[in-house]
Amino acid sequence: MDGGLYWDAMRWHMHLLPTYFPDRDPPFDQYYQNILEQVALAEELGWECFWFTEHHFLQYGGPVPNPAVMMAAAAARTARIRLGSAISILPLHHPVQLAEDYAMVDVASGGRLEFGIGFGNTPLDYEAYGVPREERHPRFDEAIEIITRLWTQGKAGYEGKYWSFPEISVYPTPVQRPHPRIWVAASAESLRWAGEQGYDIMTVSHPFPPEVVRKATDAWREGLAAGGHDPKKRHCKLHLRVWVDNDGERARAAAQEAISRYDYVSGIGRVARPGAVGPQGYDWDTMLAQGRNVYGTPEECVQGIRRTMANFDFDVCSTTFNYGGLPFAAVKQAMRLWAEEVMPAFNEDT
Repeated sequence: MDGGLYWDAMRWHMHLLPTYFPDRDPPFDQYYQNILEQVALAEELGWECFWFTEHHFLQYGGPVPNPAVMMAAAAARTARIRLGSAISILPLHHPVQLAEDYAMVDVASGGRLEFGIGFGNTPLDYEAYGVPREERHPRFDEAIEIITRLWTQGKAGYEGKYWSFPEISVYPTPVQRPHPRIWVAASAESLRWAGEQGYDIMTVSHPFPPEVVRKATDAWREGLAAGGHDPKKRHCKLHLRVWVDNDGERARAAAQEAISRYDYVSGIGRVARPGAVGPQGYDWDTMLAQGRNVYGTPEECVQGIRRTMANFDFDVCSTTFNYGGLPFAAVKQAMRLWAEEVMPAFNEDT
């Protein structure tokens, strides 16, 4: 599949999982404008792709319940940066609707869609949408089969356990042929399946220690081999929370406060409140030593990314700057400093 330009070098993507704090973040109309400004700045500074999550009903990711809407808006504000869903929760939605929505994103962006898919991690989503969570795996399988058929066959019908429809065509179909690049976020078992299909994968650095994440990426690589796919043409993205400042102590304080707020509100059903902090006894030193969080001066961040590379198996580093109620002006400043002094260090290596 031709899903865009990939090469043997460090690839920099950017990830947004909104952790919304009413006492720190602006009202949603301004918050959305900030997001669109951030995407445009990421393009200006050289990031290759910007990823949006789909979460619902929570201040942890919930402010962007439909990534396709934000991606379409971002497409109108940008010209080059690729736009990804991380993820579209397939079992919650009718796959025909998803095929239409994301095809529109690909067309509106001139062929810049990266289609990330998965199951979601919140039982409340399934309860609210009236979808039995125990059906998520077979629904996922049917959904991706339907979406790829509609994108590639021109006209298709389907008779399945969960969805059936007569022969139809969707308009438009994606610009990218045969279809946009597909990325999967899931457990090791599902990532092996992703490898067998020749799909790319998405992983996260902070929730689990490196050895657990590497088991999942190993399963994916086993799947690639079983499916006969060239691993050099497939990609693994790692989502990483970062922060940089020329003052190392100021960077540490800002990042640790933001990470604490992020980890607190990421607890299912928790509502952001002033002074909320993450789990007690957080091992800051180990998280830094393993490259699971990266923050500090530019040089400290360069060394931090090297530790991440030593502990995780990935070739796409998806940096997260806008999290935990950090001021938007500071987010933009950190992005500029990262692009000026951290990214070039890895361009020189490759």
